[in-house]
Amino acid sequence: MMDGADLDPLAAVRAMAVAYCEGIHHSTVATFEAMCHDHFLMTARKGSGEVQFWDKAGYLDRVKSRTPFPGEPSYEILSVDVAGDEIARVHLYVDAPPRRYEDHLGFVRVGAEWKLMTKVFRVADGPALEG
Repeated sequence: MMDGADLDPLAAVRAMAVAYCEGIHHSTVATFEAMCHDHFLMTARKGSGEVQFWDKAGYLDRVKSRTPFPGEPSYEILSVDVAGDEIARVHLYVDAPPRRYEDHLGFVRVGAEWKLMTKVFRVADGPALEG
C-alpha cells in the first residue's frame, strides 16, 4: 500500500485516491485496513434524505461482504487539494455497479503517512441507497 512517504504531498494523496478506487473495485479489505485511520467515519446521503454512518469496522464489513467487480476499475478523480502538508481533500466519482458514487475524502498526515479520516458520499447515478 502506498503511504506517500517518498512522494510530494499532492502526488501521495492522488496515489491514495487511486488505491482507494482500485480497492473499491477489487473489494480489497487490506487496502482499507491500512488506509483508514482508526477513527475513520463514513457518512452516506441516502435516497430518503436521511444520513447513515459507519465507523472503520463497519466499513471493512461492507467491503468484506462484496464480490469484486468484473473488468477494470472505473473512476474519475475530479480534484485533489493539500493544505500545509497536513490535511487533504479528494473529490471523485467511483463506479460500483449498479451505482456511481460521488465521494469526498478527507485525509490527514500522521507521521510520514496519509490516513483516510472521512468519507462523505452520495449516489450520483443508479439506485438510491436503501435502509
